[in-house]
Amino acid sequence: AASPASGGRGRARSCETAEQTREWMEAIASFLGRHRPLLEAHVVNFFKDRLWEMVDADWMECLRREPVESLLMLPSGCVQDHWPSSLQEFILTARSLVLPREQKSPQSFLPNSRVASIGTVLAQGMNSKKKHEIEALSGIVDAIARSRGAKTVVDVGSGQGYLAQALSFEYQLAVIAIDASSHHASVTNTRAERIKKHYAAKCVEKQQFKVPRTVTCHVLSSDTLAAVTLDACQDDHGEHITETNNCNQSIPQIEQPNHSIPQLVLAGLHACGDLSVNMLRVFVSCEQVQALVSVGCCYNLLSEDTDTCPGFPISKAAKSSKLVLGKSIRDLACQSAERWRNLTKEMALQNFDIHAFRAAFQMVLEKYFPEVSRLSPSIGRQGKALRRQRLRKVMESHLAMGKADDLSYPNCKEQNMNTDVVGSSISRVNVGPSDTNLDECCKLTLFKDFTISGLGRLGCGFVEDVNLLEIWKDVQHFTEFIGPFWCLRAALGPLVETYILLDRLLFLQEQGSAVEASLFPLFDPAMSPRNMALVAWKLTG
Repeated sequence: AASPASGGRGRARSCETAEQTREWMEAIASFLGRHRPLLEAHVVNFFKDRLWEMVDADWMECLRREPVESLLMLPSGCVQDHWPSSLQEFILTARSLVLPREQKSPQSFLPNSRVASIGTVLAQGMNSKKKHEIEALSGIVDAIARSRGAKTVVDVGSGQGYLAQALSFEYQLAVIAIDASSHHASVTNTRAERIKKHYAAKCVEKQQFKVPRTVTCHVLSSDTLAAVTLDACQDDHGEHITETNNCNQSIPQIEQPNHSIPQLVLAGLHACGDLSVNMLRVFVSCEQVQALVSVGCCYNLLSEDTDTCPGFPISKAAKSSKLVLGKSIRDLACQSAERWRNLTKEMALQNFDIHAFRAAFQMVLEKYFPEVSRLSPSIGRQGKALRRQRLRKVMESHLAMGKADDLSYPNCKEQNMNTDVVGSSISRVNVGPSDTNLDECCKLTLFKDFTISGLGRLGCGFVEDVNLLEIWKDVQHFTEFIGPFWCLRAALGPLVETYILLDRLLFLQEQGSAVEASLFPLFDPAMSPRNMALVAWKLTG
């Protein structure tokens, strides 16, 4: 059960019952419907479609004067007293409808749970984020498994096997690790054997350590996942030390319960897109699956508006509401208020600039490469990589000169020192009049870098008569609206994610009294933004 963060507008909401969850979702759907244009807007088209004009002019006029630090707090629901009342209402209402994300102790949810600290051997290869996630999730999975009398866990979307190995060696559970990548299975097996030797060496008494059993399979449906899971468990209770099975999409579903198959727990750490949803359907349909612990991810990869078992929506109530998100809005669900407010001013300004460059680049495509523009090309990552590479070189230059404390925007001289191959292309471009001020010169140079890189990525080559200065001058005045617009839109992201998560919870609640289900903030959201675990188990008797 959960309630929205304090400080919002309206009554506190709950999702302890199906009716409460439906009411919460209806409130979100109503709010999203009123702001559909902002949700569907794409910053790529910011200048082309003059997107700032779709927002209340008083809001934009107010926010463009705000310090960056205030803008970064906007997705967290923080407002200023001098802002227009309608703007405050928008932000506070959105925040009041969002699931609370503050991490809670697993013991507050499952008193019998224990979180074992992962040692250096198990943690090898993990960054701090992954270690944090594995420690918290493995403790919850173990507690759920013991409470349901299950000794076998199916790790869905297991990756390199970090969760599977923690469950095997730290909690002595039999684990089946399913992943689409045979390379991941190989890495999991090799790593598990190495860890097994370490545990065996430090164990005084002779103990049989099991390693996760790996299964390679592209899980494209809940039927496939059910069949693969039950087939892997059948007759041997997951006792195999290592085995990699390659399956195809045509595996038939096992319809009749097999009593030789043990009681199972399905677990998934950031199982992407429909994979998390398929886990829910298998939990509901398979008698042997007694419990589920799922942390979803990659909402942009969810299937939607399809005739057969879409990834969204899945609850009856959400289907009847006819709310369609679309990829652009599902992309927005991946925004993190915690990440926004933890950005430095410098990082935020750089991100705003990258969005401005991409939106201005779209103007170049519209004017000189309309056929390419109509294909909605994706070149953003290339631009970001270029910018990071340039800033890294400038940083190295500063460090070499003993200027480690002065790492803000590079001046034009420093930029010219670090252009390398890109610089040779810039020399062919109309740079413009000599009285261009320093900041404009720097940003124009970065925009030209971005454009040259983007055109190269798209195979367009470089056109000599593209007057980038003219395009940049046309849009430059409106770049100050990029930050406010992006932050306003990002404030809706956690709301979209909340709706998707509540849809999954409601799907389980609609199964009736035989299933108990809850959403629980398992991870530190600043470290792991997708921190909500959907935990469910079947009730007996």
